[in-house]
Amino acid sequence: MRTIKSYIIIILLLLSIASCKKAEEMVFSNEANVYFDIYNGDKDSLVRTFAYTPTKAQDTLLLPVRLSGIRTSVARTYNVRVESDSSTAIPEQHYQPLKSTYTMPADAGTAYIPVIMYNKDKILEEKSVSIIIKLIASDDFGVKNPTMLRAKVVFSAKLEKPDWWDTWLTNYSRTKHELFYITTGQTSMTTGSQGGLDAPKNLYYTGLLTIMMNNPFNWVTKNVAKGYVLEEVTPGNSDSYYFFNTGNPSKKTLLRKNTQTGKYYFIDENGKEVI
Repeated sequence: MRTIKSYIIIILLLLSIASCKKAEEMVFSNEANVYFDIYNGDKDSLVRTFAYTPTKAQDTLLLPVRLSGIRTSVARTYNVRVESDSSTAIPEQHYQPLKSTYTMPADAGTAYIPVIMYNKDKILEEKSVSIIIKLIASDDFGVKNPTMLRAKVVFSAKLEKPDWWDTWLTNYSRTKHELFYITTGQTSMTTGSQGGLDAPKNLYYTGLLTIMMNNPFNWVTKNVAKGYVLEEVTPGNSDSYYFFNTGNPSKKTLLRKNTQTGKYYFIDENGKEVI
């Protein structure tokens, strides 16, 4: 009886060793592949906005690329391609052109593609643009998973009217919204649901905007650290100015004198005075 049990144990051990060896052989024989590690459900898009960083001339998104296979002690390369026909972003104007080849470092399981986006086109305040990036097979890596080889980077500088706006402010425009953010640093406010307890704080913020709009020249002088300047549109002519941050001089807002009242008004995206 003991002999039979011993034989059974030996057979089970041999089967286990054979199974492990086969699994190990399968792992080491698998071709190395790469894929985008960004998927959340069925979403393959990464969305970014310059709406609350108007002073930023550019930003970098690190697009993660993951290895499927065995890590090695030497660096390897993988290839990418921008699908120009499907992308709405324009190279050099909206983003820095990508390289065709990137490196997976030695002993690494993840690498990153730096996607450098530019915030210098006024059109970004009105709509989003996108870059479609696809992984391509290289000498070092295959691309066997067709559902995880495409990444979409969407970005803009567009502000949307928030639900709290009409509680504390009037006459919404994206330009006025941006001036509010520049002046207060607030990305959101309450909607008055606290029984009036939130009113003093919110009215303080709206008051800061009013002060700035009533005398932008004085605001610029008192807030030098924020980096904003007013520059005459036509040198020697004080009827109109460009308001912009020195960190991102391509993004300008027009300040124009109303000849009837003698007061200066910012001009919004529709060509109307901001009030």
